[in-house]
Amino acid sequence: MSHRSNVSISAELDVKISAAAERGHMSKREWVQRALEESLHREGLIPDPVARLAKLNAPTADIDQMLAEIAAGHC
Repeated sequence: MSHRSNVSISAELDVKISAAAERGHMSKREWVQRALEESLHREGLIPDPVARLAKLNAPTADIDQMLAEIAAGHC
């Protein structure tokens, strides 16, 4: 579900965002959403799923190797 937010920005910032979006071949909306998500990831407010899995200390390997071990009953 999407929510609309209105944010006032300077004309100068709007030009910079438009240019960045153009360079990325995307809409301003998509560029702003990606920029916000990246910022939240950097701040740790959106957890990195790979980092969360690594904290589990679960066994990891190449998927083919893991499937072969499972099939061979090594788990």
